[in-house]
Amino acid sequence: MSAAELVFWASVAVLAYVYAGYPLAVSLAGRLRPRPVRKAPVTPRVTLVIAAHNEEAVIASTLENKLALDYPRGLLEILVVSDGSTDRTDEVVRGLAGRGVELIRQEPRRGKTAALNLAAERGRGEILVFSDANSIYEPGALAALVQNFADPGVGYVTGRMVYGVAPGSSAARGCSAYMRYENRLREWETRAGSVVGVDGGIDAVRARLYRPMAPDDLPDLVLPLRVVAEGYRVVYEPGAVLREEALAEPQAEYAMRVRVALRALAALAKMRGLLNPLRHGLFAWQLWSHKVLRYAAPVFQAAAWVSNLVLLPRPAYAAILALQSLFYAAALVGWAAPRRRGLPRVVTAAFYLCLVNLAAAHALVLFLLGRRQVLWTPRRG
Repeated sequence: MSAAELVFWASVAVLAYVYAGYPLAVSLAGRLRPRPVRKAPVTPRVTLVIAAHNEEAVIASTLENKLALDYPRGLLEILVVSDGSTDRTDEVVRGLAGRGVELIRQEPRRGKTAALNLAAERGRGEILVFSDANSIYEPGALAALVQNFADPGVGYVTGRMVYGVAPGSSAARGCSAYMRYENRLREWETRAGSVVGVDGGIDAVRARLYRPMAPDDLPDLVLPLRVVAEGYRVVYEPGAVLREEALAEPQAEYAMRVRVALRALAALAKMRGLLNPLRHGLFAWQLWSHKVLRYAAPVFQAAAWVSNLVLLPRPAYAAILALQSLFYAAALVGWAAPRRRGLPRVVTAAFYLCLVNLAAAHALVLFLLGRRQVLWTPRRG
């Protein structure tokens, strides 16, 4: 086998493993040695935290949603940390003070992670729950989330993100499908032990396990990884449903993906001790498979393409190159016609996968150049 063939088939094998092999393997692991979560209808005191920056358009509806949750009102504390907001966010939040919503002003603006640190320090609940300023929970979401803490081995719980899809938006359709894939993977990872990725919009942690984070840390990754490092499980609760609108414009989705990937790479570097399989066994394998290799996927995509070109004179490789070309052509159609209705699913899937991986490659370059992200731009659907 030539060097080009070795590179090609190794790259294809890694990509197949990342997107299909690992999910199947972790599903099998969970079936062979299941670790069920011992849930019970507990009602601990909860501090629900919302970090907000210029969210006047959505903060009122979000807070009304949280105040209407099916959870004992006397056991729910709601803290909104306004991170240097310059619009009417603070005014709106103060207007709900009589109903138990507390405003914390963070000035100057220091970013979402610093805002969470501040709220965790002030909160009085046994459980800290993190919501985005535009996150709408289903009525029973909070109760479903906290029932997992009846199991003393559980330290962190993440809920189920469901994206609303703007009509005709290939970015939104792709994001929604990708999230369904991730949610199914989290179900399998929970059955095996712990999940690797979480959603920042509907997460909960035992307050005693919260550790202050650096301003450039990605809380959606650093915090759950720290919980695992302390010997607790991070689990997925499909009954805790959060609804948000997916980003409709490809440019906005791409920019968001770059920001998230850049912070995630920094988090993986910081928590690299968890990648040691001799110390962390199954979870180290999961972290390598779900995060490290996933973020490295664009490197293997490029390697598969270039090595395929080198092998082009051979008929079999010419056919494979044609298939690769059709895949990328479909992705370009999705990018060029982001609002066109009725695009085939294969086009949407190719477009969104390429968008995510191109953003990961962009973030990897920024990471290697020493760039770090502290301030965040709230997601707009």
